Amino acid sequence: MFVFMCVGCGARLTTPLSQVALPVHAHQKYGNGSQLPVLMESGTFAVDPEPWGPPWRTWEEIDQDEAAARGIYAPVYALSDGAPGAIVIAPGDTRGTVLIPERGGGYCCGLDGADGPNMACEACGLPVASRIDDCSLWQAVWLAPNAVRRRPIDDAEAAPLSWAELMTEGKGMPPFEPIATWGSRLGSDQWWSWSPQWEAAAGQALAHLLAASEGRPVTVPSGLIAEVFQRALDALLPAGPPARRAVLAGPGGPAPDADAGVLLVPVHPQTGETWTPAGPAGPAASAYPVPLPFGVWLWLAFPEPHLPVPASGGMPDGVLRDNPPALRPPHLFRADSGTFQHTLVRLPAARSPWLREILENLTPHMRARLF
Repeated sequence: MFVFMCVGCGARLTTPLSQVALPVHAHQKYGNGSQLPVLMESGTFAVDPEPWGPPWRTWEEIDQDEAAARGIYAPVYALSDGAPGAIVIAPGDTRGTVLIPERGGGYCCGLDGADGPNMACEACGLPVASRIDDCSLWQAVWLAPNAVRRRPIDDAEAAPLSWAELMTEGKGMPPFEPIATWGSRLGSDQWWSWSPQWEAAAGQALAHLLAASEGRPVTVPSGLIAEVFQRALDALLPAGPPARRAVLAGPGGPAPDADAGVLLVPVHPQTGETWTPAGPAGPAASAYPVPLPFGVWLWLAFPEPHLPVPASGGMPDGVLRDNPPALRPPHLFRADSGTFQHTLVRLPAARSPWLREILENLTPHMRARLF
């Protein structure tokens, strides 16, 4: 485990933290006026390897060779010139910091960090972090990489869970959840929605599915997977050529079929590594791996049924259950457009003219409610 210290005076700025993978939805902007929860679990931190935050440069100010060197293969509105390696933690895990009132960028419903670091070391006054809690943004504190340093506090760090251990201890992420909003005259209001985390996960996966398609149709298994992906795949890919088949694959499941050219696989929540088939090289070894957050993948692979009544006997003491089951969202699933674009422009396949056309027409696709 680690704690983070101020580089100016050495003051301790966090509780003990363990590193995990950066969530796919870390920079997601969801809806309008939505009240999103805390991004990181308490006691964890993640590192964003890319620059993020001010100052920004528009695409017209950036040489394409420079963009390609940074792993950007298609136009974006702007790129950050901030320092890479920002560390994100839960707001409750900070210690010894104070807000900087004159850097309170945002203030629609909270802070958005647009003015740069808005938290300072209480001991020496050095700006060290950005508190984010504005509407439609995940609540988090982003430690500035050039203002803090990490110090290990354990001689030996615990090994990450194995895939087998994850299958035992991990939890699936439900696809639906209530979303709260700010600004109601009666206080916070809620509506039942597709999970923002699922929409972000689908945005990332859809970008990979399009890259894996090579311009051919792609089919996914029926059920919830098709509900999430097939409508967008059918709309964005041409009809006619032989389709590529995408299947779920991962720990605890059967070996992928030989004719599956695309595998929807889990990402380890601690290490960020993508699951790969074990054993000798076979047809699955050449299949394109499409990453999914472990909780999303686990729910797709092993969905948890909602039983409105017990199968037999009475309800156990102390157990509460909604009856009837929770309502489904009133609209079809839509992948998160920001995560989709963020992912696709970072794939070399985005150089292809047909993928460039999809990116250039993202706004009409959003109006068509694909995103």
